[in-house]
Amino acid sequence: MQDLSSAAPAAPADLLGRDPLDAAIARGAAALLAAQRPDGHWAFELEADATIPAEYVLLRHFLGEPDPPEREARFARYLRRLQSPEHGGWPLFHGGALDVSCSVKAYFALRLIGDDPGAPHMRRAREAILAAGGAARCNVFTRIALALFGEVPWRAVPVMPPEIMLLPRWFPFHIAKISYWARTVLVPLLVVMAHRPRAANPRGVSVRELFLVPPEQVRRWPGGGHEREPWAGLFRALDRVLQPAQRLFPAGPRRRAEALAERFVTERLNGEDGLGAIFPAMVNALLMYRCLGATADDPRLLAARAAIEKLVTERADGEIYVQPCLSPVWDTALACHALLETGEPRAAEAARAGLSWLLPRQVLDVAGDWAWQRPGVRPGGWAFQYANPHYPDVDDTAAVALALDRARRSGLLRGPEVDRAIARAEEWVRGMQSRGGGWGAFDADNEHHALNNIPFADHGALLDPPTADVTGRCLALLAQLGRGPEDPALARARDWLLGEQESDGSWYGRWGVNYVYGAWSVVTALNAAGVPPEAPPLRRAVAWLKAHQNPDGGWGEDGASYALGPERPRAAPSTASQTAWALLALMAAGAVQDEAVERGAAFLLRAQRPDGTWPEEAYTGTGFPRVFYLRYHGYPQIFPLWALARLRSLRRGNSRAVPHGL
Repeated sequence: MQDLSSAAPAAPADLLGRDPLDAAIARGAAALLAAQRPDGHWAFELEADATIPAEYVLLRHFLGEPDPPEREARFARYLRRLQSPEHGGWPLFHGGALDVSCSVKAYFALRLIGDDPGAPHMRRAREAILAAGGAARCNVFTRIALALFGEVPWRAVPVMPPEIMLLPRWFPFHIAKISYWARTVLVPLLVVMAHRPRAANPRGVSVRELFLVPPEQVRRWPGGGHEREPWAGLFRALDRVLQPAQRLFPAGPRRRAEALAERFVTERLNGEDGLGAIFPAMVNALLMYRCLGATADDPRLLAARAAIEKLVTERADGEIYVQPCLSPVWDTALACHALLETGEPRAAEAARAGLSWLLPRQVLDVAGDWAWQRPGVRPGGWAFQYANPHYPDVDDTAAVALALDRARRSGLLRGPEVDRAIARAEEWVRGMQSRGGGWGAFDADNEHHALNNIPFADHGALLDPPTADVTGRCLALLAQLGRGPEDPALARARDWLLGEQESDGSWYGRWGVNYVYGAWSVVTALNAAGVPPEAPPLRRAVAWLKAHQNPDGGWGEDGASYALGPERPRAAPSTASQTAWALLALMAAGAVQDEAVERGAAFLLRAQRPDGTWPEEAYTGTGFPRVFYLRYHGYPQIFPLWALARLRSLRRGNSRAVPHGL
């Protein structure tokens, strides 16, 4: 065994003389406690790529209401900082390759703000975009933005008429068959695409310089990563028919369809937390109401604008950006798990406050869109954001219920309110299990895979099928609540996860980057479900994790590991959060005394800052694989503390067995 003290950073005076592991845990817990809000919850920043702040700038100029110059300058500073020094464009994650769509939006936003196209950074960006095929290679959502500004003809955008709202449920395409995020983004966008409003663009900015040939001369626009699939050809042919036929659609059905879209959005508008509580849906709701003639004082339009502004984030360093959504429920649940793991009284009291904040946010009286597939199931979940009652998610629900149950078992939090919350959560999670045994995030049996081939879905993320990471959380919940192998839901989930293991021993991580995240999510769940450490699936997982440990002792993986095809690059610089996931997985698989755990812990001890936090610029969260990644600012503060505290508790107890579901 290595001596962990050799890897420990210099300790502040009040921690001198402590064991390095104890000192690191104390610093990490203090930093996490300092981030807690007065009412008990945590809400860390959630950052995406340059696309979201660029879209905000485009929105303001579309409306003819640019921000004051000093505010726009702060957006520009943020966008310029994210520009890659290597290739000159903008990536989807820190250190990633150029993404044409993201780069075009960032460039366009800087031009709208007033950056000189002849400036060195703009020239480098333009050259990089043109070298990648130019703006004609953008994805559908970027082409829609360009069409709204008159930069490309509307035929560059696949046809998605509002009449979709009139289709019966049995029809091959129906909004009930796509994911929550696609639904909330698409429904208002159908109206916008039908009305084709033109941006005010008060400064008259154009980015025609980003096209290799004039956009009017482009004959075939890209179709995304799935365009070679057999279904894709059929859908492309259908789009070619619909393009000229749009003018022939009768007015009566169009009015009824738009009224249905408006009713859908208004019912789910969600006040200042916004439609779907996600930025793209909020923007489309605002544009839809304007297209339908809403006046400036319309309460719905005002609510949509307020929701967008709630995501604008000002930084002390003089930058401004826009979060894609807010993550307080997820952040609070994870923070409570980490603090409970420390076993410290002050940390436990903070966790009690966090769980008390979570309790009343359980959705008990709204049958959201998920009920379309599960009409007989009672609500009982938690949403990701402050409020999003139509769209609770299974992952948050399992994470919250696991923390509540852990606090209940320790005596920290008791009473009928806690018992009812856990029981309703379990009931809802059970009801959301898909037929095959797995769980999706927001809907059950959302597996109409042919729809990912429609031209509009060039991002390949129209659906919400079961995933290993969410299923792992649900299996962990059932197991921690004492459900045994005779429980049908537990048995089906366990078998589904075992069947999803990759040939190399890893699991695909849908909502976190990527195979390391999947291994953590599944191995901890299988351990909770009673799969012994010596079982072949866990041995293969341990072997995979050890084989992918970096020389510095940590683990790292970036968004390139989601690449389609046989080549899936995985090696990347070590990060605090991914190292913690690997350690939690290894410990759950019984490898507490393994040298790999020792080296991983030493990496975390070395990497910790004196203030108790861990640095991490990497994007270790996933919105949509290959399309949209997330940097959870809370991850490097929560997960390393969790992993180190678990290592300490297992060693103190001289145990190889992790007693918790997470």
